[in-house]
Amino acid sequence: MRKIISISLIAMLLLAACQQERITLTGHLDALPSVYPDYRNVTVPCNIAPLNFSYLGGGECCLLVEGRSGTVQIKGDGGLFDLSSAWAELMEANKGGSLKLTVAVEKNGEWAGYRAFQIHVSPDSIDPYLSYRLIPPGYRGWDQMGIYQRDLESYEQTAIYENTLTNRNCVNCHSYCQGNPDRMLFHSRAVFAGTVMLRGGELEKLNTKTDSTLSALVYPYWHPSGRYVAFSVNKTYQDFFNHHANRIEVYDAASDVVVYNVATKQIAYSPLTKSEKAFETFPTFSPDGKSLYFCTAEAVDSMPQKYRKVKYSLCRIDFHPADMSFGNRVDTLYNAVRNGRSVCLPRVSPDGRMLVFTLQEFGNFAIWHKDADLYAVNLRTRDCYPLSEANSKDVDSYHSWSRNSRWLVFSSRRGDGLYTRPYIAYIGKDGKARKPFLLPQQNPLKYYKALMFSYNIPELMVKKATVSKAAIADLLRNGKGADVSVKK
Repeated sequence: MRKIISISLIAMLLLAACQQERITLTGHLDALPSVYPDYRNVTVPCNIAPLNFSYLGGGECCLLVEGRSGTVQIKGDGGLFDLSSAWAELMEANKGGSLKLTVAVEKNGEWAGYRAFQIHVSPDSIDPYLSYRLIPPGYRGWDQMGIYQRDLESYEQTAIYENTLTNRNCVNCHSYCQGNPDRMLFHSRAVFAGTVMLRGGELEKLNTKTDSTLSALVYPYWHPSGRYVAFSVNKTYQDFFNHHANRIEVYDAASDVVVYNVATKQIAYSPLTKSEKAFETFPTFSPDGKSLYFCTAEAVDSMPQKYRKVKYSLCRIDFHPADMSFGNRVDTLYNAVRNGRSVCLPRVSPDGRMLVFTLQEFGNFAIWHKDADLYAVNLRTRDCYPLSEANSKDVDSYHSWSRNSRWLVFSSRRGDGLYTRPYIAYIGKDGKARKPFLLPQQNPLKYYKALMFSYNIPELMVKKATVSKAAIADLLRNGKGADVSVKK
């Protein structure tokens, strides 16, 4: 009862405030308004932070937001429409429906409205937190970087870990078991190297290079039980181009896929996931934990001279959690040789219905490939198709599912071609994407135009990470670390 009264009171106050300076439209502009971010006709979760945006046309402007509970008018401030005061009530009142938004501009004392657009409000909520690495532009060196988390129901960003605590080393590849930050890991490279793992409230440092593996453990994915983590091990290099749309090419000269047992600190593999005749990488488990998906390409000797010939297929092998063993055959879901393109970053929806991956002309490091797009596989029918509404003319790459399988967050360079930003797309029951929206900010135009950091590895989380940054730094600086071995 108290909540109903509170919402009603807020609605009355908003209505009263709007009525004091209400405008009347006397003209119509037959065009959609130029706005940033482009939130026109997007689908959003009912628990997302307010989608503030700016009108880019200049002059006096006002926003009319029409929903089930009436119309709210919001005066522009330097072109910025701040919807914060009305947003919660608008979301609650319009779940499963749409908001109709009209941008109006004043000319000679008269108000004219642009063509209206909609924001569709899904009743499906999104996981409340998003984590990511913020990293400045660079190729071989770095200074400041960190792993951060954002409350998606507000604009609050806090640090999970920052490299200023450990001599500005590299920190990367954060990963969570089923989106739960109580079971997480990330790598520390260069000084104070090691893998930091959190389980049951206890932190541990792992030394993951063995005599039997190509490198320390690299790209991770947790088994749903929390007992295992699949990793790739990679010998990775990079080259640069003077006259090419893709400025840099990152490639593997060798790579394998292994599975790590968090209790025994041992790794295991199959000859089908660790072969000198193939490059295997980017492992991911199915939601039931009985399948291991990964990408594999025929090994190429003359690298980087023949880097364009490396094309990865999407494959699956049985995994037996009881004894950490593998099946004896590999299924191919997308054949790179037959289709002439290359797969990376497979991720299965938590409901097991579909798998999304990134597809590009060649190679496996999508973040530098302007042709990289998101594709999906219906795991029941094996049909493969592009997520057309989510894709752009620039890079669309790393992605993560919400726990209800309705939302996909992914990194894209569609804004300026230089910096990756997180976009969120609704995935319908038909398996198709709806138009994605840029991660909301209090003043997105000011924030994103000034931010000289890229969002890297966006991962949705079911709650806020509370691990101590100081405890992690102390472990990395002073912990000897436990050695990882190969299961005999």
